[in-house]
Amino acid sequence: MSGSFPVDLTKFKKFKLDPTKPKLTDQEKSDLLANIQLLRDAIVFFTASGAARGVSGHTGGAYDTVPEVCILLSLFEDAEKYVPIVFDEAGHRVATQYMLSVLEGSLPADHLLHYREANSKLPGHPELGLTPGVKFSSGRLGHMWPLVNGVALANRGKTVFCLGSDGSQQEGNDAEAARLAVAQHLNVKLLIDDNDVTIAGHPSEYLKGYDVTKTLEGHGLKVLTVQGEDIDALWGAISSIVTYDGPAAVIAKRVMAPGIVDIQGSPHGHDVIPVKSAVKHLLSRGYPDFSDLYAGMVAVDQAYLHIGSTSERGANRVVFGEAVNLVLDKLSKEEAAAKVMVIDSDLEGSTGLKVIHQKHPEVFIPSGIMERGNFSAAAGFGFDPEKFGVFSTFSAFLEMVISEVTMARLNNCNVLCHFSHSGVDEMADNTCHFGVNSLFADNGLSDTHSFLYFPADPLQMVAVVQRVFFERGLRFIFSTRSKVPYILKEDGKTKFFGDGYKFVPGKDETIVEGKAGYVVSFGEMLYRSWDAVLRCRQQGLDVGLINKPSLNVVDEQTLKKIGASPFVLVVESFNQKTGLGSKFGTWLLERQLTPRYGYMGTTREGSGGLWEQIPHQGLDPSAIVLKIQQLSQ
Repeated sequence: MSGSFPVDLTKFKKFKLDPTKPKLTDQEKSDLLANIQLLRDAIVFFTASGAARGVSGHTGGAYDTVPEVCILLSLFEDAEKYVPIVFDEAGHRVATQYMLSVLEGSLPADHLLHYREANSKLPGHPELGLTPGVKFSSGRLGHMWPLVNGVALANRGKTVFCLGSDGSQQEGNDAEAARLAVAQHLNVKLLIDDNDVTIAGHPSEYLKGYDVTKTLEGHGLKVLTVQGEDIDALWGAISSIVTYDGPAAVIAKRVMAPGIVDIQGSPHGHDVIPVKSAVKHLLSRGYPDFSDLYAGMVAVDQAYLHIGSTSERGANRVVFGEAVNLVLDKLSKEEAAAKVMVIDSDLEGSTGLKVIHQKHPEVFIPSGIMERGNFSAAAGFGFDPEKFGVFSTFSAFLEMVISEVTMARLNNCNVLCHFSHSGVDEMADNTCHFGVNSLFADNGLSDTHSFLYFPADPLQMVAVVQRVFFERGLRFIFSTRSKVPYILKEDGKTKFFGDGYKFVPGKDETIVEGKAGYVVSFGEMLYRSWDAVLRCRQQGLDVGLINKPSLNVVDEQTLKKIGASPFVLVVESFNQKTGLGSKFGTWLLERQLTPRYGYMGTTREGSGGLWEQIPHQGLDPSAIVLKIQQLSQ
């Protein structure tokens, strides 16, 4: 460990705890409390670097669970009895895993100050094989307990632990995992941080009746509930479940981020601690003022200046909610409540639903981290031909609701789905949060149709929502985490989707005609493709550009036009294996159209960071220009 890391992690004391002795000695308690404070100080210090660099992050969850982690490390000193991995089903608490990597010597402590930075190998969720010392990939939330069950089946003679949370336990995966653990009498022990905080607020308020203790007891686990900050009670409960033969859980009740004055008990504690709050807290802990240190950790801006679009940018994921409000504003409150239902999955501030909640509470249903159930509830509301359900979550979670999408389609339900955080742009949470398999939503048979839309800028988002909101059936609208500029016409001044623009479902849009070949793109890749096309045209290569906002509908007229050109290049940030490009070539061949063909998409695990994800995938304008030049030869 480096001496320049101001929290001296060499002071961490290794000692063994015996679960057959449920009462801590004075020395054990003293050492445990010292370890807890040491690691909590370190987590505050290095996660705040994410705030300083503008790459966000999560402080509270990892900070909360330090007492449980320190106890596990003391248990693991008796390695023969345990699978010595601190599995965690809340992937955003990755700071814990990076801390453990440092403690075991796999990472230098200084490297923690590159938390979530591009190419640091410290992404926002743990990834096996990427970060030295990290022992598993967590996924997003609620994925690990079922996998831990399998680890327990493979290690019948050992105890396996999994950290959980009142948020992750809302996922349906955990109910299935609980039943298997009980049925097979698995020696799985859950340590659950119950802090009553998730992204959107407090589960006790938005999900009344939900109780982690009662839920797990109902499944048949042995459950002990204690105050998580009472180290004697916490150890007593953990020692009890360790000596119990079978699946068991300790529910550690605590406020979020206990002891950090500015964020304690607040949903803000779920996110990264603000720099000023970190400095203030660490000063109270006796550390020097780190303001200058954090001031030197500046965000790395993208130097590239795109042409063909505005410097002004808007957040399509937020504009979605504003566009829905424009539709609802035309209805009376009573009519809106009878006709429309909007359900959240603990992400209203991230997916644009918050503005609907604020302006039209009569249609809004707050709900938990239960994507399958919430989607189906929206579909059930839209089971009546005259009613319409609205559902929204991150695009990465679309893979979780595919079966429910099929059932909604078979039941002729009306659902408008908004999947934000599509593609890879600005995805510091990295690979497990990539929304790249969105065409999975188009999984119906050819005799029924769902519609997938990916607007290119805020003006087009408004146009799309207003046009398709009351269309029947399943409609999917995608947006990105990143903000996007407004697309300009070839004159470089007029907004393409401005005055006079009308969105026509299924119709491809010609941004510019070309004789040398065509690039086909959509969403956040359109402005990058437009930049590449314009630069090629400046060099005398007469390339055209097509915007395809309706992803899964063939526009026969446009396809015939571009298929007769010398080449066609599809540019997207979806998975190259499953995206539009994987289909588009077939559409051309089916019509005996044989231009030279290429397609670009996401092909590799992420780099971490924000804008850096796009060039990491080879999807930046210079890479598009190079591909155009290759196809045009």
